[in-house]
Amino acid sequence: MHMADALVAPAVAGTMYVLSTGAAAVSVKQVREENDPKKIPVMGVMGAFVFATQMLNFTIPGTGSSGHLCGGMMLSAMLGPFAGFLTMIGVLLVQCLLFADGGLLALGCNIWNMAFYGCFIGALLIWKPIMKNGASKLKIFIASILGCVLTLQLGAFSVSIETLASKITELPFSVFMSTMQPIHLAIGFVEGLITAAVLSFVHEARPELLWGVGTSDTVKEGKLSFKNTIITIAVAAALCGGIVSLFASAFPDGLEWSMEQVAGTTELEAVGGAYDAAAGIQEATSLLPDYAFKGSESAIGTSFSGIVGALVVIAVTVGACYAFRFFKKKEKA
Repeated sequence: MHMADALVAPAVAGTMYVLSTGAAAVSVKQVREENDPKKIPVMGVMGAFVFATQMLNFTIPGTGSSGHLCGGMMLSAMLGPFAGFLTMIGVLLVQCLLFADGGLLALGCNIWNMAFYGCFIGALLIWKPIMKNGASKLKIFIASILGCVLTLQLGAFSVSIETLASKITELPFSVFMSTMQPIHLAIGFVEGLITAAVLSFVHEARPELLWGVGTSDTVKEGKLSFKNTIITIAVAAALCGGIVSLFASAFPDGLEWSMEQVAGTTELEAVGGAYDAAAGIQEATSLLPDYAFKGSESAIGTSFSGIVGALVVIAVTVGACYAFRFFKKKEKA
């Protein structure tokens, strides 16, 4: 659901940057107050895992479309809404600048559409109430399905609203919205199943890593140590980004498919100084555009992009933890 710059007017893009920045500022404040150093490796490895799994487009049968995880619900279920939101920003920022996935002008929109709803609506209105009295595999399954479906529907609706406010005449609001919602309903259901599988693994391996279900003193003992759980997720991220990504669906994702159904194309023209400036920055920073070596369609480029991207996400996320001084040493009494 990564929006390109051509889908948003500069004024709309600026508004969404302000909203997303505001949510990020609140998240920084909240995470600093939490002061939980154990979240540092979890933020890094889960950011890498979400990045890698977003490369795995899955086909939606009978549609000619594909989908991929957004990941906000998964991250917030493990890190809480605030740390999850900041981790998603790291993922989207790396995708935008290093791989030219999603427009730089539209980054504020993409953060809002893909991260805000999953991390705040999904976590606070779905995950937290369902896990109030403890977690179980059934509760995880229900929360994952409901959370992913609801938040992806909200994200798809926001895309339609943003294109309407931007006066993108090629995408009439009612037609575009009625095309976006059903395909993202299917994508959200599949994302829910995948999210449930990952969170069920964490529940068995290290249940206290799930947000809002208790601490290591109040939940059952996990089957793996904290270190081995982190290593397992890291290995899974490397396999997804480096190998499984080679078998991703070649069909257009839900947003591109919807654009093609309505406008007959997946690419719209954008003219103006703001668009040119954003494109110029992305051209300079995107060393691996479209997750490949420049001018090459080699599978090695895809694998390289998956692994390097995951490592960069870890570096950005963990680096931000220290740069913002999220986790401070407790003062001696």
